[in-house]
Amino acid sequence: MKKTLGPINALYPSLTVLLGSHVDGRPNFSAVAHVGIMNHGQPQYISFGVNKAHHTNRGVIENRAFSVNIPSQDLVVETDYCGLVSGKKTDKSSMFELFYGDTPAAPMIKACPVCMECVLHDVLDYKTHNIFVGEIRQVHAEESVLADGAIDPARLRPLLFDMGLRKYWSLGPAVGDCWSIGKQMKKTSQGA
Repeated sequence: MKKTLGPINALYPSLTVLLGSHVDGRPNFSAVAHVGIMNHGQPQYISFGVNKAHHTNRGVIENRAFSVNIPSQDLVVETDYCGLVSGKKTDKSSMFELFYGDTPAAPMIKACPVCMECVLHDVLDYKTHNIFVGEIRQVHAEESVLADGAIDPARLRPLLFDMGLRKYWSLGPAVGDCWSIGKQMKKTSQGA
């Protein structure tokens, strides 16, 4: 029997990233888990819901650029720290070794196995949050997390954030192949 929980977001756990931007001329990073995939075509867009109180927001809006850094489980302490302290009071610019691609105001973290440089496409202004929609301009990935030229989640070992239990989680093993495993049901439903 199901229990009624009220209007909570039941989509957790979600991918945890470090959103990077330049604020007052220096790199800053915020831990963000409200990440959305907007499409699968060119150009590719992603979205982030970030409370307006975050210091990073100003940099994203002013520079119209940002980075999305996907930490592995090895960076759980640093990632959580970036979510605990504000760049308004703590200089996070020297926490990580950084690099840049073609987007000058999008600082990327070398220790993160996957980094994306993005330009700001749109900002949705809600009462307490900004929803940033960014266009992905380039993805930088360590060869160690690639399989057949694609990012392999098992090799990446990303952090997943759960608001309900306030825990970080990891991925388990793959459970099936997309656009394939369901064919067994298709065969039986069509009598084949």
